[in-house]
Amino acid sequence: MSSPVYQVFSGYIPNPFFKAFHDFVKIESLGSIVLILAALLALLISNSSWEHFYAALLHTSIEISFLNTEIKPLEFWINDGLMAVFFLVVGIELKREMLDGELSNFSQVALPTLAAIGGMVLPALIYAAFNWNNSTALNGWAIPSATDIAFSVGILTLLGKRIPLSLKIFLIALAIIDDLGAIIIIALFYSEEFNLYFLTYAILLLAVPALANFLGVVKLRVYLIIGVLLWFLVLKSGIHATLAGVLLAFFIPSVPGKYGHNLLHRLEETLHPWVAYGILPLFAFANAGVSFEGMTLGVLWEPIPLGIILGLVLGKSIGVLGFSWLTIKLGIALLPDKSNWTMVYGVAILCGVGFTMSLFIGSLAFTEAESINQVRLGVLLGSLISALGGYLVLLYATAKNGNPIFSKNRISN
Repeated sequence: MSSPVYQVFSGYIPNPFFKAFHDFVKIESLGSIVLILAALLALLISNSSWEHFYAALLHTSIEISFLNTEIKPLEFWINDGLMAVFFLVVGIELKREMLDGELSNFSQVALPTLAAIGGMVLPALIYAAFNWNNSTALNGWAIPSATDIAFSVGILTLLGKRIPLSLKIFLIALAIIDDLGAIIIIALFYSEEFNLYFLTYAILLLAVPALANFLGVVKLRVYLIIGVLLWFLVLKSGIHATLAGVLLAFFIPSVPGKYGHNLLHRLEETLHPWVAYGILPLFAFANAGVSFEGMTLGVLWEPIPLGIILGLVLGKSIGVLGFSWLTIKLGIALLPDKSNWTMVYGVAILCGVGFTMSLFIGSLAFTEAESINQVRLGVLLGSLISALGGYLVLLYATAKNGNPIFSKNRISN
């Protein structure tokens, strides 16, 4: 018998959360196309006569001598500024799922959580194995641990009704938990030396939105003003500034605000299209540019790109599938409704599409141009192989009349 959450998403029980889920998938699917176009544009420009203009646009800061200050380059405002909004949306999605979605109780959260853990640990171990003797290269151990929710969901959506809704929910929940893991990794391992002065003020500032929640304040601008101040303090504290977005998300109340709309949902609905169609494509444009000048196929055998490619392609698929199998065999969870192991394997391969989060962690792990280029090459190739592999496996698994094969052997929820 199917669990209540799958009945809700299948339309048996009317629930406003179904619309939010449908809108989420639609935006992620279309956003992935814009993301690909932005990445391709960056690659084309990086290998053309415009390459120097591209580099100057992203990396040039402007000094204002009479104010004794400088305006940070565009790359900073994209990676440290706009990406904070992306992490705010990630935090909102996570909070929404925890309150009334797929992460709201243990029976629903067990499978995607343990699968996500397997999909983070094994890729990191594979990368570390190839870079163990190089302490600088080892800094990138977390790069292949990430999953790009926009690309993975977008590819899954290409198969349409062939894919059971429960499997889409499983992938989205897994990717959100994966994002949470990436956030924790960034906070613990990719932050600079802490400035206790600003860190203390950032922690104290969190008491303001907490108090606003207690007093029932539902004016969105109050929380957004606090968010800007929090971003500045977190930036100065040495913790990566984007984490301010996640912290703010957990203090935005999920209660009716102006005109009766749920404040948390309204902010997500407002920001999500801007993130999917604006911020993430800008990030891809700024971080996917790889110059192939002087590069040979031999570079793929270098420890950094090889560790990333194998981590994304093998580590992710084996880690997600292996931990899913173990979780189900131990009786902790059940296989998603109307699915089979071949389909779960296809989803596990799709989790190797790291792209946005992998590039983001790579930008934190390395500063040298050569290493950054190797990271970008590894992430692009690993993500491409995972995308094609996952799509083909899922196409095969659902080939018979558009329905899952091997269905008689599946375990139903």
